[in-house]
Amino acid sequence: MEQLNQLWENLITSGIDLGKSIIAASVIYFVGRYIVKLINKVFNKMMERRKLDPAVKSFLGSLVNITLTILLIIAVISALGIETTSFAALLASAGVAIGMALSGNLQNFAGGLIILLFKPYKIGDVVETQGKTGLVKEIQIFHTIITTADNKTIFIPNGSISSGVLTNFSDQDLRRVDWSIGIEYGEDYEKAKAAIEELLNADKRILKTPEYFIALEQLADSKVNIAIRAWVKSADYWDVFFDFNKTVYSEFNKKGIGFPFPQITVHQSKK
Repeated sequence: MEQLNQLWENLITSGIDLGKSIIAASVIYFVGRYIVKLINKVFNKMMERRKLDPAVKSFLGSLVNITLTILLIIAVISALGIETTSFAALLASAGVAIGMALSGNLQNFAGGLIILLFKPYKIGDVVETQGKTGLVKEIQIFHTIITTADNKTIFIPNGSISSGVLTNFSDQDLRRVDWSIGIEYGEDYEKAKAAIEELLNADKRILKTPEYFIALEQLADSKVNIAIRAWVKSADYWDVFFDFNKTVYSEFNKKGIGFPFPQITVHQSKK
């Protein structure tokens, strides 16, 4: 009976100690989360006051948040009564496996550093990489986040970006817009060229320097192609491209300049 009482007392004592540990761990967790959020907020304000590049702010902010979260997890584990030294030993013994599992993320981390160092793009640029095109919204420690034209959010690993081909459409102030306009055989090329010149001169978004270019590009199967090349500001590229297509279609119809369509000539032999 005495042994049973002793066992019961030990269970009660262990339960109380466990309860205290759980309460302490819970307090540390919730207070720690508040402190982590506060430190992140202060750190972001410090970076804003220093007027750092948005890409650098995004990268460092993500790095600080992950570091603080790891420290918080270690503190909670310690409060639960688990020896942190044993925990560290466990991580060390599993280091090889963890290293292999994280090898891709380590490559992405290194890629993020390369991106911040050489700055092939920045937040707000329109880029094409890994077969995806979109606006750069954020550069994190492992991924770059872009938003596509149809409002899809895509996470692209920094490692593949830093080691792959990337096209930055926003890096230069000017872009060249190319059109290929087809007219029917038999139409007056000089008349069509004059109409195109009139439209190019009327659009204030199309720059006069560098000068635009118009030439007869190709005598195709069912049409005569006219090549048009003009320079615009990068921000105006797509608006000018689509607006000019619409304007050419309307103006050519007004001036009686015919657009081509596929034709087949059939010769009938006389027997």
